[in-house]
Amino acid sequence: MVGESNMNKITVLKPKTSERLEKMLNFSLNNYEHEVITSADNIKDLKNKRILFAIELGDSGINVEHMKILEKIRLSGSNYMENSTGGLLINSNNELFSRFEARRTIFYANMAGCRFPGRPLSEATGSLRNFSIQQAVTESNASLEDILLLDSKKVVERMLEDTKKIANPKILTLYSGSSKISNTYALWKMVKDNLQGYQIREIHIENGAVVDCKGCSYKECKHYSHSNNCFYGGIMVEEVYPAILDCDILMMLCPNYNDSITANMSAVINRLTALYRKRKFYDKYFYSIIVSGFSGSDIVAQQLISALNINKTFMLPPRFAFMETANKSGDIEKVKNIKERAKEFAENIKRNIEIE
Repeated sequence: MVGESNMNKITVLKPKTSERLEKMLNFSLNNYEHEVITSADNIKDLKNKRILFAIELGDSGINVEHMKILEKIRLSGSNYMENSTGGLLINSNNELFSRFEARRTIFYANMAGCRFPGRPLSEATGSLRNFSIQQAVTESNASLEDILLLDSKKVVERMLEDTKKIANPKILTLYSGSSKISNTYALWKMVKDNLQGYQIREIHIENGAVVDCKGCSYKECKHYSHSNNCFYGGIMVEEVYPAILDCDILMMLCPNYNDSITANMSAVINRLTALYRKRKFYDKYFYSIIVSGFSGSDIVAQQLISALNINKTFMLPPRFAFMETANKSGDIEKVKNIKERAKEFAENIKRNIEIE
């Protein structure tokens, strides 16, 4: 855990700024002790800290100094941000780039050992219309900018909260491939062999078992959510919803299909919306095992970050994704030191989740 002396001190990585980003920072950091670092060269140590990435994207969506910061994080090793917790404030002059940059930044920092609470991002698009739904749902008279500022403050508040560890954690594993021939499932089995004593439940999402979200109105979706239900019902309501409510850790097995998660798993995430309307997932951890036949595991990992950490509020523990390359069935067994790495991934789960 972060040391007591750093409990409320925030390190702000802010290589570039704008008037609106400054407003976001001033409002969210009010009453908090903080230091500001403006270039990669001035970063000395990112362990045991609360780290707020303040990213100005301007018109182009490219912040060169921020990219240098990500490069430094990546090249400094998997423990460079150990025991740190992160959050992000992003400003763009148009409707593009903010989510892309957010999930990429989270991915780089997470690989370096940084954890992220659920919904660690506040993003200002050029028009701020990304807050119009929130304004309508809450029937607020506040301006879109006022809602943005409050949202930014909540990001900092969540970043400062302590992460609770769990005794006897329960793991729910969702997968859609064949357990007999899937390299992804075989890699999960290696990890599972090192999680003896954990309560583990597996649910196979078969083809056709989950109908994708029909896009109900907010009120209609909220109506079904009151009874932990959904318009389509089925395995999602009967098995997946209760299992997610009961678990402490969600483990998703995600083979890379055309640089994306499978259609079945995508439908599962989409259908979680009805449950999410009633019950947020801030207290639940999220891990994934991703196997690509060629390349692109990082793309899938970032897709999951966006869907489950940024959107659905699952906590992202350090080094949440175990990523590997294997093509033909059984190839995963031939990867050098794969069983040792599977054990290391299991130990990473234990270290970050379990009460000692």
